[in-house]
Amino acid sequence: MEMEEEGKVIIALDSFKGCLTSSEANAAAASVFDDAETITVSDGGDGMLDAFATAWRAKKVDVATHDALMRPRTGQIAIAGDTAVVEVAQAVGLSLIEPEHRNPMRATSYGVGELIAEALRRCCTHLIIGLGGTATSDCGIGMLHALIKLLTHDGNIDDLHLDGIDVTLATDVDNPLLGPDGAAAVFAPQKGATAEMVRLLEHRGENFARLSALHCGKDESTTPGAGAAGGLGYAFLQFFNSRIESGADLLLRKLNFDSRLTGCRLVITGEGSSDRQTLMGKLPQRILQHCLRAEHKPDVWLIAGHIEDKDDLIKAGFSRVININDGHLDEGENPLDKDIARRNIKETLMNR
Repeated sequence: MEMEEEGKVIIALDSFKGCLTSSEANAAAASVFDDAETITVSDGGDGMLDAFATAWRAKKVDVATHDALMRPRTGQIAIAGDTAVVEVAQAVGLSLIEPEHRNPMRATSYGVGELIAEALRRCCTHLIIGLGGTATSDCGIGMLHALIKLLTHDGNIDDLHLDGIDVTLATDVDNPLLGPDGAAAVFAPQKGATAEMVRLLEHRGENFARLSALHCGKDESTTPGAGAAGGLGYAFLQFFNSRIESGADLLLRKLNFDSRLTGCRLVITGEGSSDRQTLMGKLPQRILQHCLRAEHKPDVWLIAGHIEDKDDLIKAGFSRVININDGHLDEGENPLDKDIARRNIKETLMNR
């Protein structure tokens, strides 16, 4: 399909989790158009490092770390001057743990501490942390243990001097640490927790928050976002000089997205699965909001591999909401296969 209408096309697809990165999805969509501008994006979850490293023109650095089961692996951070970009899933991502081995009672965020320790060794004083996609529910206890072990001589957390480190937490999660909307109740079951594990994780979180409040003289457990990444948000808020920002807004601002909308007639965004939760601050919704505020509002298409609550998404302002697998998936084909997903993105846009 050749697009002959005047005005440019911007393609800004989030990763299709477990299938395509943002860059891969963008490339598939862009192949349909004669001249489309692609933007690698992320809201702080999977694929955050690539998107933010590109935006900040940061250099990637390999780091010896461990996954959530303490198996050695090589992760990456990205460095630009005194700023380090850290995607916690580079160390303790859920996708790194085989489904049969997922157990949030055992999973530790120790590897995140190894990533941060490397950034601090390189004299970084500003950390941009992508919170999301973890296999952990340990409230950041493992991360703190790693920092104490790697960066202090006598094992005292006060010797870390973390107050001097400025931390921006990129996340679209606003859950507190504890309670029915907290890290254990909402997210642990997605990581393999049984009902009994959820109860035990909640109890562990309560004890850690109580002791941390006594030590620090403050309690960040009720702060929105404290429950992000299995409670890693809480550890950063409690022990670092941290603030939470929408990862999508942080990235779009750095990319001057609003200015790039000048002369744009169509924006194509998307993700692996879309439903009414997309409207709770996920990247496609943030892109939509920026477009709706533009002086000359472009059409905004949302594409995804799975669609629910289509009427709600249309009502929110998306011009079109399209399931890339409808009519393009043959019997027996795996929609998560990279080649099939690329093909279905292309065919979907060629036929619209």
